[in-house]
Amino acid sequence: MGTFSIWHWLVVLAIVVLVFGTKKLRNLGSDLGNAVRGFKEGMKGADEDNTPSSSQSPQITHHSAEAGVKEKNEIKL
Repeated sequence: MGTFSIWHWLVVLAIVVLVFGTKKLRNLGSDLGNAVRGFKEGMKGADEDNTPSSSQSPQITHHSAEAGVKEKNEIKL
């Protein structure tokens, strides 16, 4: 742990608990956990968006001239 012993860290932890209280520290821990979880889900979603899949491939459709005329007639009616 570097130059500090375990006793130094326990004293610091005790002071932090006395200053902030256990409820605030618990809320802080849960907020931090939710933020990390959200970040991981966001990164996972970004990875899925970057990978091409067969269902998202562009489809080329060809329309005949007659189909275009029928659509225009149907719209006018």
